[in-house]
Amino acid sequence: MKLTTELIRELAAHLESAELEARDVVKITDAHPGMDWEDAYAIQDQIRLRKEARGVKTVGFKAGLTSHAKMKQMGVDTPVFGFLAESFAVRDGGEAKMAELIHPKIEPEIAFVLARPLKGPGCDIAAVLAATDYVAPALEVIDSRYRDFKFDLKSVLADNCSSSRFVVGSQHTPVAGIDLPAASVVMEKNGVAVASGVGSAVVENPAMAVAMLANSLAKRGLELAAGYVILSGGVTEAVAVQAGDAVVCRVQGMGSASIKFV
Repeated sequence: MKLTTELIRELAAHLESAELEARDVVKITDAHPGMDWEDAYAIQDQIRLRKEARGVKTVGFKAGLTSHAKMKQMGVDTPVFGFLAESFAVRDGGEAKMAELIHPKIEPEIAFVLARPLKGPGCDIAAVLAATDYVAPALEVIDSRYRDFKFDLKSVLADNCSSSRFVVGSQHTPVAGIDLPAASVVMEKNGVAVASGVGSAVVENPAMAVAMLANSLAKRGLELAAGYVILSGGVTEAVAVQAGDAVVCRVQGMGSASIKFV
């Protein structure tokens, strides 16, 4: 680590305040170019601890950079991760207020809800499937706190991987019998399909992303708890949204998840 504990706490307060006040800031590596990966995750950890200290529960985690092409582009060999706070959750069919966001984008995902804890190292697809209570369509709203959505990887890791809002579909589907890599995913905005793909877009199998997430968290002394929601990663590129937009994610064999921006 390159940054002091005091500076890490200051940067966490800086970024969380930007999130809560819905205002943009310049990427933190402009002022701290020497910060490393450990610093970035330490800042993210402090944001999570700040929320938990105020009584805001952590309800899950998310994987990012879940295509091999994106990982190669960013110079990493495993997906990155962020946490999901209960304040980020929007009910299926619910609303997100644009006044609480900066420049949101949305992407379709497959969510896993755990019946049992998952802990690395050595977590694999079989362990993920055995621990999963159900899977469901999901939508993740990403909303970088950085001006014009311009950042480097260390800055975005510190900013909790642009985590903002998420929706999990109300239909709960047992994972047994679902061909996750082959499952087709379609995202519609205002009734028009704007993105589509299949589950294999997420490191060949969304369950593999969850396994890689568990193994990454283990290096920081964390685990995926029973009951956690795990967003396995965007199946398609994110699409910008604005007030009045209604977005639906449909996943083959799993139903749908939807949200409206007001």
